[in-house]
Amino acid sequence: MSAAAGLSWSAAWRIARRDLNGRFKGLRLLLVCIFLGTAALAAIGTLTAAIERELAASGQELLGGDLEIEVWQRDLTGEERAALSDYGTISGGTRLQAMASAVENAAPVELKAVDSNWPLYGVLTLADGREEAAPRGNEAWLAQGAMDRLAIEVGDRFTIGTVELIAAGVIEDEPDRLSEGFQLGPTVIVAEDVPRRAGLLQPGALYQSKYRVAFSDRSRDPEAVEEKLSDAFPNAGFDFRTRDSASPGADRFVAQMSDFLTLVGLAALVIAGIGIAGGVSSYLDQRRASIATFKVLGASSRDIVRIYALQIAVAALIGSLAGLAVGVLVTPLLGAALQGLLPVEGGFIIEPAPLLLAGSYGMLVAFAFAAAPLLRARSFPAMALMRSRIVPLARDRRALGATAAGLAAICALALATTDEPRLSGGFLAGAGAALALLAGLGFAIQAAARRLPRPANPILRSALANIYRPGAPTGALVTALGFGLAAFVLLAAIQSAIEGNIDSRVPREAPDYFVLDVPPAKETGFFDMVQERFPEAGLRTVPTLRGAVLAYGPEGDMVRVAELEELPEGAWGLRGERGLTYADRLPQGNRVVEGEWWSPLHNGEPLVSIDAEFARALDLEVGDYLTIGILGVERTARVANLREIDWESMGFNFLLVFSRNAISDAPHNLAATIDLPDDADRQARGELLRALVQEFPSSSVVEVGEVLGEARTILRQVGLATLAAAAVAVLAGLAVLMGAIAAARASRTYDTVVLRVLGASRRQILLMQLAEYGFIAGTLALVALGLGSLLGWVVITQLFEFDWLPDWGAIFGVLGLGLVMVLGFALGGSLPLLRAKPARALREL
Repeated sequence: MSAAAGLSWSAAWRIARRDLNGRFKGLRLLLVCIFLGTAALAAIGTLTAAIERELAASGQELLGGDLEIEVWQRDLTGEERAALSDYGTISGGTRLQAMASAVENAAPVELKAVDSNWPLYGVLTLADGREEAAPRGNEAWLAQGAMDRLAIEVGDRFTIGTVELIAAGVIEDEPDRLSEGFQLGPTVIVAEDVPRRAGLLQPGALYQSKYRVAFSDRSRDPEAVEEKLSDAFPNAGFDFRTRDSASPGADRFVAQMSDFLTLVGLAALVIAGIGIAGGVSSYLDQRRASIATFKVLGASSRDIVRIYALQIAVAALIGSLAGLAVGVLVTPLLGAALQGLLPVEGGFIIEPAPLLLAGSYGMLVAFAFAAAPLLRARSFPAMALMRSRIVPLARDRRALGATAAGLAAICALALATTDEPRLSGGFLAGAGAALALLAGLGFAIQAAARRLPRPANPILRSALANIYRPGAPTGALVTALGFGLAAFVLLAAIQSAIEGNIDSRVPREAPDYFVLDVPPAKETGFFDMVQERFPEAGLRTVPTLRGAVLAYGPEGDMVRVAELEELPEGAWGLRGERGLTYADRLPQGNRVVEGEWWSPLHNGEPLVSIDAEFARALDLEVGDYLTIGILGVERTARVANLREIDWESMGFNFLLVFSRNAISDAPHNLAATIDLPDDADRQARGELLRALVQEFPSSSVVEVGEVLGEARTILRQVGLATLAAAAVAVLAGLAVLMGAIAAARASRTYDTVVLRVLGASRRQILLMQLAEYGFIAGTLALVALGLGSLLGWVVITQLFEFDWLPDWGAIFGVLGLGLVMVLGFALGGSLPLLRAKPARALREL
């Protein structure tokens, strides 16, 4: 091949392979940065795709059917059941809170009564390996938690209501567990007729009837069936779920976690890209003499690009492959952190699409950020390269085009593969703005250092001059330190805000017990029983009913909910049936913001008080009307006032509160809270539970402490997964810092040698480095605090929809730790410079 044509790719590869160190010396930072970003995206994509695939593929099993109908406080009518059975095989049953007791122990349980067709999909597996269907007669399948609380074993007897049951097996795998939602006690599965025989389904009792259907025509669209049933029974108060949304909470949680983790992966790659640019610059600087020699021997600029582009591509490919492998390996660990929250397969999971996407991101980032230093090195004659240690190379404007093209490809790929283009686009725009901010800050710091008075101390004077001298790496250091410190702040902000939400949303001071289905006629006996054992106990009861909003609006122009094609935003109270109550006085923790509360003796027009936010979502005003359906009967009331509700309290909070004359004639029971003295011992508590079971067999008790513990566990699982993911950004930030230090090593070596020749001691040189890095890092601390806090706020409030409750003390502490680590890495990177031999270093200039 002629010299004019240049080297072929094969010839360039032979030279690149000979010049490439087997241990990738000089390119290790590139390897680490690509590895971190690719591993993060591979693990995130694999885990998310596996969960979404499991939810989609197992929707029928998770739901227990193709379509589910839920109604409160009643069974389906014969007509409703016949309409549902037209579409296939149906399975029905009830769900309710109940109290189980055995000898001297009592425990609240989640009672699940199922018919002989259950489960329509999937198999119930017991701990002894048996695969079973619905229990028969007085048999019951119990969760291990119920067995432990009752202190019984398989074969022992226990009581629920007025029925004695046999613990016939321990539940290992319940096929439709995820669709049942948050539990207020361990599960006990019984035959369909047990709740009625136990006296638990009295008029007014709070129970839920669930019916599922397995379509005879598997191609039938469940949403079309839902629409037909809604049209046929517009006032029935049905809640629907389909196999495509078997667990809406899980779907929403997966989407939120996926969005957050993807942003973490993109952040890691953006931060790592800066490290790549520094690492490649450092590597090419080490190869300065080789590049100059190639050019002296006649190599063209294209030849130089081909040789070193191949070396960088090989290193990037190896880093990407290693990252993909580690991403697959750590997926089971992430799955274990979310165990119980989501359906995650055990073992290793291979999902080709997210792995291919992660690898593509890795290679694109390598190209985008390595292009500038590579193209800059090719564009100058040999003598300019030989003198670059003393006279730094100028910037090559053509390299900016290649970098811009790579960044545009990354943005296009991110926007084309996300389910939330606005979110990803906003993040990418924010990342670009952050880069621009830090770049501008770098220039500002240099300008400020140039204008500051010269310190009298020679070490400080030299450290300040190093910031703005020709060829100073201040810009790269500002970018690296800014992102690195911001990553520390982000980590602390997210973790402390999640802990803050645990403390705020899951209050530590709450009633000890909620008691459901207390008969109104026995209210006095209930009070007497509790206060006989605990005279100082706090007690409160409220009437409880279930009903659905059927219509709302001005009189004569009311909107029928069944006719709405789409619910108004924020009008969640229109979905299915809600808890209702009536009251003579304003409930605790509520505040009237518009209108007036009715008098305790009100006996005129039926009135209703509505949550102010819900009213705004419906454009309801005081004086408008609301129609509800309770047990198939429509009741209309005028809106008397709007209230603000403290939803985070653990008291009784109702969206709708009616006047007594509006709904008190409907069958209903009472709900109660019991707040025991702090010094109440465990034995006395147990005696109270057993007494409640004996005297009120149809009532159920919810132990608030156990529920709060489970809620804290769930939030901490989310926090653990979030913390692990955000740590990737911190690691990437540290890698960037190391890259910036490595990129500046050549010029630092020259400076150090000159200073040592002029008589500077090693201690003085180290102090000089410490002062320089300390000045830059200290200046950046406030910027990092603002940037990291802003990103944390977006994650907590926009993705997770939590309150922004960070612990600023913890954030400042972590930021201080980050500053110490930054200075430690800076000094650590300076130590090799002190070992450079002046004579040898000067000969190599």
